[in-house]
Amino acid sequence: MRTWIETDPQHAARLTDARLQLHHAAQFGAALGISYLPKQPDDSHTNLGWNDALGALMSHEARGATGAVALGVRVHDLSLVITRDGAEIAALPLHGRTNATATDALVALLAAAGLDPARFTLARHYELPRHPVADGAPYDASQAESFRALAAWLGNSAIELGRVARTVPQASEVRLWPHHFDIATLITVAYGASTGAGLAMGDGYYDEPYFYVNAHPEPDRSQLSDPLAGGGTWHTHEWIGAVLPGSRVKGDAMTQQAQVRSYLDASLAACRALVCA
Repeated sequence: MRTWIETDPQHAARLTDARLQLHHAAQFGAALGISYLPKQPDDSHTNLGWNDALGALMSHEARGATGAVALGVRVHDLSLVITRDGAEIAALPLHGRTNATATDALVALLAAAGLDPARFTLARHYELPRHPVADGAPYDASQAESFRALAAWLGNSAIELGRVARTVPQASEVRLWPHHFDIATLITVAYGASTGAGLAMGDGYYDEPYFYVNAHPEPDRSQLSDPLAGGGTWHTHEWIGAVLPGSRVKGDAMTQQAQVRSYLDASLAACRALVCA
């Protein structure tokens, strides 16, 4: 596992366009699950995992004629990546391509990898935030610094969320959900009670990457009395949870990782206490 990459807190709120493009590009990986894997009630066939060696968000594997095939998006240069039995066999830069032209090129690569190209579809049952690429505009990967920053946020989150998943009982595998565009683990606390810890890449609540820890059943606001370590605060608009926006994560790499770890541990303990109250 690699070490934490220092992020720029002032840059965290300037990633909107790159983040939206990446959100749309990640749907190619989700499409492999939709096209070739059995549908799961929780949509887990569409979710993606962080492959640190490739710097990519990768789908689950589908059995092809010549091996197990996965598809994803390499974040730092916005390229689609195909692997077979875990090894990269093809890459397709998205810069300058539209969804349509990328799909035309991709299906030929999937066929060469042993999958039936006629089954591939980008059709999905959920909506994405609006961006011109959805209306036929080409992807633009020229914002190199922003895409590298997004890759750092994803890789860093995989380190600390992976630690949570390994050390906290009843924590799920860390996966990215392509509709909400958050990478997270779900922790079962008791029957009907859970907490979730994750990194949302940005949304209508916070236009920047932000860590969150939530609680189910949702606690009452009157219960949120304890201060949170690591710079976390309670979010109470439309949902309740502990949040740490990227713009509050400061210092060098070691300091940033320690801050996020302190926040996650304190927030998980607080949310566990809330759902067990």
